[in-house]
Amino acid sequence: MASTTGKIIKCRAAVAWEAGKPLVIEEVEVAPPQAMEVRIKILYTALCHTDVYFWEAKGQTPVFPRIFGHEAGGIVESVGEGVTDLAPGDHVLPVFTGECKECTHCKSAESNMCDLLRINTDRGTMIGDNQSRFSIKGKPIFHFVGTSTFSEYTVIHVGCVAKINPAAPLDKVCILSCGISTGLGATLNVAKPPKGSTVAIFGLGAVGLAAAEGARLAGASRIIGIDLNANRFELARKFGCTEFVNPKDHTKPVQEVLAEMTNGGVDRAVECTGNINAMIQAFECVHDGWGVAVLVGVPHKDSEFKTHPMNFLNERTLKGTFFGNYKPRTDLPSVVEKYMTGELELEKFITHSVPFSEINKAFDLMLNGESLRCIIRMDG
Repeated sequence: MASTTGKIIKCRAAVAWEAGKPLVIEEVEVAPPQAMEVRIKILYTALCHTDVYFWEAKGQTPVFPRIFGHEAGGIVESVGEGVTDLAPGDHVLPVFTGECKECTHCKSAESNMCDLLRINTDRGTMIGDNQSRFSIKGKPIFHFVGTSTFSEYTVIHVGCVAKINPAAPLDKVCILSCGISTGLGATLNVAKPPKGSTVAIFGLGAVGLAAAEGARLAGASRIIGIDLNANRFELARKFGCTEFVNPKDHTKPVQEVLAEMTNGGVDRAVECTGNINAMIQAFECVHDGWGVAVLVGVPHKDSEFKTHPMNFLNERTLKGTFFGNYKPRTDLPSVVEKYMTGELELEKFITHSVPFSEINKAFDLMLNGESLRCIIRMDG
């Protein structure tokens, strides 16, 4: 790879020219990494619902033309000035949020919300000089959440890159750089269900199933999946779910249904939909005295959480989490090791695989609700 160090690389990227329109495979120029940046050759990337959400751009600031993608695995091609803990050839996972290791959040054992590198969905440039590293015929193409992995090469701030075991298969562990870690960590790091406890999971998409997987790893005895789509229940059994509730099957509120099923309430609840009603239900379904509810889903900007203060006074706890409370550089390597030792199963999350040239098929699969995770092979 040394021959490309310091030079512009021409490669393929899937460019979103405008909101909601199919991505176009284009030849882009990728500039060399500047200070505290690394240039990475992406080998595998996956499609996450967040990519689709911002590609549709129905409720956010539209930033186009743009290169989406943030769940991926690759190999460092070159590093910019000041980068000391990564070198060409390292196997890495890019992450949409970062860890500068210097700010008060990074120095806190309790937080992963880095002041410098926290996710910014509106920014389309690099944080160092406010310039893009991508261009087509001199015209800049914007970045997405600092990663832009729908390109054969990308440039990322070193604080948003986790170095991992080179023996780990990148076509599997690439999905740990966003949604799967978010759900897994919400349960293991934040809800922390005791062995033998009862856990309710609201929403059985990829993040919710990862939360269920976390409950399985923690040794929960009952894992109750709640979803409006009954077709998801059979698949959810593979992730440890033991029982299911479809709110549409009941006339009374779901929190009352769960309280009756569990002799007063579940021990832990993890909410993965972003629906404000599900968030309230997740909190109100936990047992008084010790119950903990964790919110993962991102609500509508105008949503308000309303519940009676007595629910708190009766010793229920409500928590929120961001990226499963994992610090990207510090913690992701150990999550990869959980997969390498066989403790964590990733294959069951991967339902489809397409070559890079057919990336729009991955969007179709997700929009039609057919896929959990679709791996995009960059060599195809």
